[in-house]
Amino acid sequence: MSLQCWKCGASLAGMLLPLSRRETCPSCHADLHACKMCRHFDAHRAGQCREMAAERVADKVRANDCGWFVPRPEAYKGGGAAMAQASRGALDALFSSQSGANQAGGSETAKPAPPTLLDDLFKK
Repeated sequence: MSLQCWKCGASLAGMLLPLSRRETCPSCHADLHACKMCRHFDAHRAGQCREMAAERVADKVRANDCGWFVPRPEAYKGGGAAMAQASRGALDALFSSQSGANQAGGSETAKPAPPTLLDDLFKK
């Protein structure tokens, strides 16, 4: 079974199973014996757990003592810091190219620059 961290997606191939309660991800240091890493975790259920006999755990991302814990390989859903950084880079590229086009323009057919001050948007 090829495990990945539920938070960052780092490979947990070198980890010994069963995961101990205090085990953390070597990359992001997230707790691994947590509900988010368990095969019984279901965000769409009322208690967020498919195991009816399990005790309720309030914090799904922190380590717990649940005896029903079984790590699931597909716990990582993507996103996180890598996705945020890629999105930020795309936004920066988009807006830097627009501001460069507005500054370099000079022809009369160029689009007007967007308002820079909030007052310009709501003038009477």
